[in-house]
Amino acid sequence: MFQPCFAGAAPTHSRAGKRICLDMAPIAAAVCVLLSLSTHAIAEATADRELPRVDVIGDSLNVLKLPGSAAVVDAATLEESRVFNVNEALRKVPGIHVREEEGVGLRPNIGMRGMNPTRSTKTLLLEDGLPLSFAPYGDNASYYHPPIDRYESIEVSKGSQVIRFGPQTAGGLINYITPEPQQQIGGTVGIAGGTRGYLNGHVMVTGNGAIADFYHKESDGARENMRSRLDDVNFKWARQLNDDHKLVLRATHFREYSQLTYSGLTQAEFEANARQNPFKNDYFDANRSGMSATHEWRISADQRLVTSVYGAYFDRDWWRQASSTTDCRVNAAGSDFTLSTLANCQVDGRLRAYTTLGMDSRLFHKHTAFGLQNDLEIGAKFQSETQKRRQERYSSYANFVSKSGMSLIENQDRRADAVSAFASNRMQFNDRLAVTPIIRVEHIRYQRDVFTNGTSGSSNFTEFVPGIGATYQLDATSQLYGGLHRGFSPPRVEDAISGTGGSVNLNAESSVNAELGLRSSPVKDISFDVAVFRNNFSNLVQVGSIAGGSTAYSEGKALFQGFEMAGQADRLTSAVDGNLFARVAYTWLPMAEQKSAFSSTAGTGAVGKRLPYTPEQLITLTLGYRAPQFWNARIEYVYVGRQFADFDNTLTPSASGQEGLISSATVLNTVANYTVGKTTFFITGKNLADKTYIVDRTRGIQVGMPRTVQVGMKYAF
Repeated sequence: MFQPCFAGAAPTHSRAGKRICLDMAPIAAAVCVLLSLSTHAIAEATADRELPRVDVIGDSLNVLKLPGSAAVVDAATLEESRVFNVNEALRKVPGIHVREEEGVGLRPNIGMRGMNPTRSTKTLLLEDGLPLSFAPYGDNASYYHPPIDRYESIEVSKGSQVIRFGPQTAGGLINYITPEPQQQIGGTVGIAGGTRGYLNGHVMVTGNGAIADFYHKESDGARENMRSRLDDVNFKWARQLNDDHKLVLRATHFREYSQLTYSGLTQAEFEANARQNPFKNDYFDANRSGMSATHEWRISADQRLVTSVYGAYFDRDWWRQASSTTDCRVNAAGSDFTLSTLANCQVDGRLRAYTTLGMDSRLFHKHTAFGLQNDLEIGAKFQSETQKRRQERYSSYANFVSKSGMSLIENQDRRADAVSAFASNRMQFNDRLAVTPIIRVEHIRYQRDVFTNGTSGSSNFTEFVPGIGATYQLDATSQLYGGLHRGFSPPRVEDAISGTGGSVNLNAESSVNAELGLRSSPVKDISFDVAVFRNNFSNLVQVGSIAGGSTAYSEGKALFQGFEMAGQADRLTSAVDGNLFARVAYTWLPMAEQKSAFSSTAGTGAVGKRLPYTPEQLITLTLGYRAPQFWNARIEYVYVGRQFADFDNTLTPSASGQEGLISSATVLNTVANYTVGKTTFFITGKNLADKTYIVDRTRGIQVGMPRTVQVGMKYAF
């Protein structure tokens, strides 16, 4: 299953110009050793005591305690839906806009409540409550995402409670939950294959307080010459040290080798063949390794301290001949582009290495101050991020292959050190009303050293992020919730310090976010959660694609207002046995407006224009059936409203493909599962109508995945 490299694929190149392949033998050996060591745990974890973890929500019933919008995509939904990637999973939650790129979810583009989804820069991504992004303070752009199969459930939080985490509090956060290890020996083996060269293999083994997951995925992606392959190993070990102390250790390793381009299509190329990709010589090579430990100390019946230490190393080399459709072209329309001109295109290697180290400690304390029932949580975090950035350029592909005539374009280090603290106290005034004030303090220091010109610079700032939320129980089945908090996102290091060491004077992103919602189950088997929100930005930072030659950054005033609804209805009819059910996630964003002209290095846009990549409506509607035994099936309807691709709301497509209206799109997906004994067989169909639709124009036209069919099986032992 875990092959060293693609059969017949061109080699990837590291900084040393050598081919890199993943050797699974030492990883497998290490996992076997740890599995054997786990049998010597002093005491087994008991079923009534949860493993230590930094929870965003925790148990799904905890949603009722949160003073803001929150949702959980549970294990059953992920399993039965057979989601292809993280984008499919997150579309089941209102308020989230996920934008495709290569078709298989390798580059997450996640926006919440109108935030620009590009590279998920405005969304905080966590795994088991700890940072998943490699540089959330200094460069919160995601070029990596584990396979969605790794996760047991997904927590989404958008209210004032996001201040418990940081630094991104303007949109919201997503927390991926990995499975917990079991004491009894068991596991699963799964394999799936399908069209577009799809292959997915998975082996999970658990027992004696440990769990190990192995994944392998391959796909041809949404366009030609976009073959991708990834391997992922995830290990977790839990130990009950004694009655008051528990420990969890985690280790992960991710390896991706992909023939992926950074550039989209020109308008002429799209009209001629929407699935083509002229830049067949582009390659992306990435490794990420991470480790963490979480310790819980039960100080007393009312106090516990949860402390985590974590570290990760992410290395990615992206060799490409184009960063946008205007590169390596005789004209912007691309009509004169041929394979001979491709051979003469320069090759740029954008080589990045990120090291992230941190410690997060949280004290939970139940107390009765002021005669009230109080749940106090206070925490402190230190995080250090180091970026090593290098760009090598070869004048042609032949020179790249022979490693001759290299020019060093960029060579610099960037560093972000952050210390933060927060306090949150939920006060239960009576059986109906609970109020939660919360405040966070962030102190961030940046350093940038540019070795190509010998300059360096630093800057630091401190931000206070306050908020307050409340819940009010209307009756046994309905609850009001609402809150007000400050949205905050720090600038990137490169946006705060120029390449010559000076200040760019780009301010931190700041907003006032308000929401009001209602959770209710008015009758049996029917429930819904609706919310209205208003995010008013005194300074919204829209980071563009520097590599693509578009806007480096823009900042100005903006206003987002909208409505969200999540609903479910079970047992729609008694005429059949089993459960005929419906689910809906709906987002309406009528207001996503520039309230001032954006100051920018490349254009400002006009006051009153709609911000790019903010569809007015998003709908995911699911109709499914669970039989009393053996099988279940569902069909899913996904609608994404029209979007603008630039600040000026250009309607007519440009020759480069980077401007123009992105029309609305609908996609139909279906899945069926059948279980015999311990084996489940499944078949899925994605984009059943085989529609060709545009999903992005940032660096040229990117298209959604064509119709795909996948079949597979999963055996539990």
